[in-house]
Amino acid sequence: MTTTKPAPKKNSAFNRPVSVSPELAAVIGHGPMPRTEVTKKLWDYIKKHKLQATDNKRNIVPDDKLAKVFGSHSAIDMFKMAGKVSTHLKEAQLAGAR
Repeated sequence: MTTTKPAPKKNSAFNRPVSVSPELAAVIGHGPMPRTEVTKKLWDYIKKHKLQATDNKRNIVPDDKLAKVFGSHSAIDMFKMAGKVSTHLKEAQLAGAR
């Protein structure tokens, strides 16, 4: 009986490490880290500091640190948050990468 190994899974863009800007690092810590980890840490921060609007949990009301990431103290819909955060991410240059 012959067993074959499954082909190694390719890393998706979500799992590739990214560098974070100094503004975002003040909220979630320094990178590089995968985008999935960035999102998880961002939500941990939002929940820890109770930054969801009480009348509509989809809206995030940024504190001073998060306002630097979002570019405003105005409430932002959680679905628009990813676009604001993406400007603070850059593909990490890993040692030995070609």
